[in-house]
Amino acid sequence: MSDLRNPGDAWVTAADGGRYWGRFGAAGLLAHDRSLGAILLQHRVTWSDHGDTWGIPGGARHEGEAAIDGAIRESQEEAGVPDNAVAPRYTHVLDRGGWAYTTLIADVVTPFEPRITDPESHALAWIKLDDVERLPLHPAFAASWQLLRPLLAARPAVVIDAANVIGSVPNGWWKDRRGAAERLRDQLEALAVHGDGIRAGFLDLPETRVPGLDRAYPEWTMVVEGVANGIASSEHVRVVSSPGLGDDTIVAEAAVFAASEHAVTVVTGDAELRVRAHAAGAVTRGAKKLLRLLPEAPPAEG
Repeated sequence: MSDLRNPGDAWVTAADGGRYWGRFGAAGLLAHDRSLGAILLQHRVTWSDHGDTWGIPGGARHEGEAAIDGAIRESQEEAGVPDNAVAPRYTHVLDRGGWAYTTLIADVVTPFEPRITDPESHALAWIKLDDVERLPLHPAFAASWQLLRPLLAARPAVVIDAANVIGSVPNGWWKDRRGAAERLRDQLEALAVHGDGIRAGFLDLPETRVPGLDRAYPEWTMVVEGVANGIASSEHVRVVSSPGLGDDTIVAEAAVFAASEHAVTVVTGDAELRVRAHAAGAVTRGAKKLLRLLPEAPPAEG
C-alpha cells in the first residue's frame, strides 16, 4: 500500500531549539465575521499537540505551497470553509528560524457555518472577540492573539489620486488622459489579482506596526477627474469619478474609510492634499512608491 501522507507532515527542530509541526512551515486562518463580532476557532482533539485547547484551523504546508494557499486549504480540510467565503486582509509570520507559521487574517464575505470535516476537532465555533481569552487557548495562539486582534478592526484601504500618479511618469499620458487612467486601473487590477498583496509597512498606521506583520490585501479605490470621469470600475478596483475638484473627493473617500475602521492610505504627491488626508485620518504615500509595486503598463498611444 502506498504512503499517501504529505511529505510536509513531519516535526522539525527550528533554530530556537523548539520542535514544530510542518517540514515546510505551517499556516492557519483567522477568519473574522464582522456581522457576528466573532472569529472561527477550533477545539482541538485530546490526542493532538496541545490537545483540548482552542486555536485557529491550520496545519502543515505542502512543499512549494504559498502560505495563503496553505491557510485556505487547511481551513477547508478542518472546518469546511467554502470556496471564496473569506477575503484576505493581512498575513502575519511567526519565524522561529528554519520554520515559520503564517496566519492569514481574513474577513468573512459570505457567511457560513463551519463543519467538522476531519478527526482533528472536538468542535468548531464562532467565538465573540471578548470571549476568546476565556477559553483554554493553544499557547502559540494565546501568545499572538493580542498582536492580531487590533488588525481585525484595521481593514486596509488605499485611495489613489489617479491624476497625480499618472502625471508623475512622462510616458505621453497627456495625449490620452482617459486611456492613461484606464491603464492605471488595469495595473491595479493585475496587482490585486496576481500579486501577493503589498508590504504591510506601506500602510504605516499604528494598528499595522505589529511585529511579524508581513503582507496586506487592501481595498483599492482610484479617484479620477475631468476627461477620465466615467471610466468603469474593475472587479477589484473601485473607480470614483469626481464631480468637482479631485482633491475634495479623495479627502471625502479617505474620511469615509477612516470612520469605518479602515487603515487608510492616500497615494498622492500633492503637498496640500497630504495635509488634508492626514486630517481625515489617513497616512500618505508618494506616487513613486505605488508605481514600484505595479506591473508594467503599455505606453500611451499617439
